[in-house]
Amino acid sequence: VQLQASGGGLVQAGGSLRLSCATSGRTLNNYVMGWFRQPPGKEREFVAAIYWSGGSTYYADSMKGRFTISRDNAKNTVDLQMNSLKPEDTAVYYCAAKLVYKGSFNSIQAYEYWGQGTQVTVSS
Repeated sequence: VQLQASGGGLVQAGGSLRLSCATSGRTLNNYVMGWFRQPPGKEREFVAAIYWSGGSTYYADSMKGRFTISRDNAKNTVDLQMNSLKPEDTAVYYCAAKLVYKGSFNSIQAYEYWGQGTQVTVSS
């Protein structure tokens, strides 16, 4: 599975950004798609995940109500709509894919395919 993340940029606090992850190389019915982020100087952390088949979604607690993950079956893309952004949301955001049966949806180690990352900077 090849993943290509895009949509990052600079935004003021309170603003919105929409990230997109283009996928190719394999049908995704048996995959979970995740978004992770790595703030400067910190470890990579889980943001959100969606089961391609069925569309169940999961979020880290700090993102609930602000971020929305979605998939487009026709375009084979996974988007992350981010609203009410805060300076602490500044990070490199990565999309990733894992097989449904391999580990937990929020486990970095479970994901075997990763995109290149896109920078999100939120100014105060």
